[in-house]
Amino acid sequence: MNFKQSLIDNNSILLQTSAADWREAIKLGTDMLIASGAVEPSYHKAIISSIEAHGPYIVIAPNFAMPHARPEDGVNHTAFALVTLTTPVYFEGESEPVDVLVTLAGSSSDQHMQGLMEVTQVLDDPTSDTGINLDKLRQCRSKEDVFQVIDAALCATAA
Repeated sequence: MNFKQSLIDNNSILLQTSAADWREAIKLGTDMLIASGAVEPSYHKAIISSIEAHGPYIVIAPNFAMPHARPEDGVNHTAFALVTLTTPVYFEGESEPVDVLVTLAGSSSDQHMQGLMEVTQVLDDPTSDTGINLDKLRQCRSKEDVFQVIDAALCATAA
């Protein structure tokens, strides 16, 4: 399952939305995956519990989080959800707020790593200080915009 196909199949893109806090921001992504049947409601609870226990391990770059838990926490099949926020949310212990979230539900550790690599490819920007370019996704106003960003990135990688 690739990133773009998963977003289409699970109808899991929410752009320019708002969330009261990080918990609500994560819920926006997991709710779409629960609605599509990709994950069980327990997956959302597992992500929140893990962050409460281990800190914001899902914040993998400034302004970017990748909410995820373990496959056995309720993943039915590998899936992604994309959420961009108009107002960033803060995670406890992080100095930079987050406004782009890609929820990852990997059905196995291999699928999880493959998903992580594909999202990283899409955001990759060697010229940026952080190594990624979130503006590509921040500027999207429609699902079609998102698909163009993904296609452009993956075509550039293949070239």
